[in-house]
Order: sequence, then C-alpha cells, then structure tokens
Amino acid sequence: MGKINIEKQDSVKLYKIRKTLEELSHKSGRGTELITVYIPKGKQLHEIIGSLQQEQGTADNIKSDLTRTHVVDSLGKVVQRLKLYKKTPPRGLVIFCGALPPEEGGPLGSEVVKAWEIDPPKDLNQYLYRCDDHFHVDILKDMLKDDNLIGFLAIDAKDAGWGLLHGDKIEVLSQTGSGVAGKHRQGGQSAKRFQKLREMELTYFYNRVAQTTREYFIDIYPVKGLIISGPGPTKEDFINGSYLEYRLQNNIISTIDASYSGAEGIREAFAKSADILGDFRMVEEKKLVETLFREINGNTGKGSYGLQEVIEFLKNNVVKILIITDNTNLHRVEGKCKRCQNIQEEILERPLVIPKKTEYSNKPCPGCNAMEVEVNEQDIVDYLEILAAKTGTQLEVISGSAEHGNMLASLGKIAAILRYNPGHSK
Repeated sequence: MGKINIEKQDSVKLYKIRKTLEELSHKSGRGTELITVYIPKGKQLHEIIGSLQQEQGTADNIKSDLTRTHVVDSLGKVVQRLKLYKKTPPRGLVIFCGALPPEEGGPLGSEVVKAWEIDPPKDLNQYLYRCDDHFHVDILKDMLKDDNLIGFLAIDAKDAGWGLLHGDKIEVLSQTGSGVAGKHRQGGQSAKRFQKLREMELTYFYNRVAQTTREYFIDIYPVKGLIISGPGPTKEDFINGSYLEYRLQNNIISTIDASYSGAEGIREAFAKSADILGDFRMVEEKKLVETLFREINGNTGKGSYGLQEVIEFLKNNVVKILIITDNTNLHRVEGKCKRCQNIQEEILERPLVIPKKTEYSNKPCPGCNAMEVEVNEQDIVDYLEILAAKTGTQLEVISGSAEHGNMLASLGKIAAILRYNPGHSK
C-alpha cells in the first residue's frame, strides 16, 4: 500500500489540444479535400513523405479543378512541414491541413490552405491518412480522456458504496444495504445461533460486495488502484477474508478509517486521501483553489482575482501562480498600426471577436490616422502564457466543470496567488 504515481500532464498543453480539436471538429471542406495524417512514434518520416508525395500524384486525377488544387497544395504543405523535422517526435505527430474559407465567410475560391500540428499527449501507435470533407480528430480526443482511474469502496456491516475518481471529478457509482442484522445483546444458546446466522449473512454480503467491486473496477472501469474505507473493523475483515478477486486485492493502495460508509463514505474517503492521490490532477486543482481562497479569506493581500487586476499584477511580476478555468472563452483582439506601431487591444468573449476585428480593420489608426492596421487575435490562455513566461509565473488551467472550478467561477474564472502583498511592497 502507498502513494500511486501518475504521469503528470501540462495543463496548458492539454487545454490547447482540446481547444484546437474543438475548433477543427467544426470545420468542413467544400469537397473531400481536408487532410488528416497521424504519424506513430518511431515511424520513419521519409516513408511518410514518400507516401504523401505519391498521394499528390494520385490527386492529379481529381476532376474538379478547385478540389484538385486544394488537395495538391494541402499535401505539399504537409510535406513541407514534415521536412522541418529531423525525426518523428517521441510520442508521434498529428497534422491537419486543408483549404478553408475565411472565418468571416467568402465566395468559392477564397479558401486559404491552413495547417495544424499537434504533439499527442500520449504515445501514438497507429498510422492514419485520410482525405475527407472533415478532419478526423476522434483518435486524439480519445487520448485526452483520463485513464488514471481510482476505485473507492466504503463499507461497514450496514451498507457499502462504490465511487470512481476520474478526470476532474469523484463520482458515486452506487450503494447497497447489507440486510445484516445488528448485534444480539441477549446471552445463552440463542445468542450463539444468532451470531452464527449473522456471520452467514455477513459472508453473503461480503461476497455480494466483492462481485459488484469486480464488475465495476475490472469489467467496466479498469482502475489503477483501490481505496477501501469505513468505520470500525469491517473493512479489514473484508480484506483479510480474501473475498476480493486477486487483481483487486493486489491493487489496494490504502485503507482509510472513516465515520461513514456508503455514498457519504466515498466523499469522506476522497477528502482524506489527498496525500495518497497527490499526483492526480483533480487533487492538484483542488489544492490550488483552496490555497487561493485561504489567501483571499485570510486578507493576506496575496490573493487576487478579476481579469484586469490579475493581468496588471502579472505584467509587474507580482504573480506566483496564475489560475484560469478551461471554459473562460475569452480572446484578446489586437489592432497594430504598421506605420506608427500604435496598439489597440480588447479582451472579449468569442462571439464579439469578429465584429471587433472588423472595427479595427475598417477604422483609421487613432495615433496617426493611417488605414494600415494589422489585426490579430489570441485565445486568452495563449496571451496569458506569453506574459507568464516573461516573469517565470506558473500558469495552471483547471476544470471549469468541477466543484473547485465552480468556486473559481464565482471570482470571474481567473485569479492569482501572488508572490507578496503588493500593498506592502514599498
């Protein structure tokens, strides 16, 4: 028994992959002209390049002039990208490429060939090439699913409950009563009979619990570890009685003394297992938010929230840890004058981005009145990552759907733990 080690993932990287896949899943081509290439780890790039060049030759037979041009150009762009690599990245590589219309729309022929490269979050073991009217993103989406599952069993003589820790939440799967009678207080012969019957009922209950545990944590959710909790000695009796299937018996990482069994016991056991599950992302996120609220509620001056305040502290190197939820959905729009370098900027929700870009493009520069304003946009996390890198600030993207994410949402979905109290900096 002991702490289970989990491979840590970069929350910013996972956020970017998830956002990119969400964007790509909504794109469609004029015809079957969007290229998807999955390159497994260890695959020789010259083989892939050779295969794609053959596909370029085949594409010359496409009847539609526009589709043929788009496919050939897209394949050429993928080949160019691959030639920049000396070898396949350690986990493999995924490239999406195709001719897409401008974001604001446009007529036939206005399409621009764009490419996206993604370093997969896990080892990629399969090769895939597709030329279709959509991008094939499902394999990568499956990789984003958290397979670091931990099972919970909360048991005593009255009832039992099963729970599962996965991704950003702890889920109660089910609970059941034991049907075992309470302890008999009378003496004599009847006490012995009663005790014998009770032991038989307990054995039946333990076997039933073991069967359900096997179904949940081997057949349905193959877990990496099992935590068993509950009040009194029942959990030890259950474990020592070898009721559990051997794979689960060997997967027990901790037993926890708790006040409750059943569903309430699951939540209590999770709360008490922070040290054991310290590498789990949900636990890490929970600790971050709890630390933030401790600073805010303690009036230490080291807790900050609100977009503009946090960005100002970030630019001034006051922020130690920057925390943002993955459902913030904000973008920074920048209009930069090519002549005088004047910058206009605004941070907006996604639906307001295109109108703001149009406004910056169609209005003269407020600095020099020139009509030479270059407009760009950034996802808020991309923008914050650049600022954080300049000051050595730790950036953490947390789940907006989890309980701790909802807590952060009450502060505007973005907050910071500061290096010091800026009110005492002078």
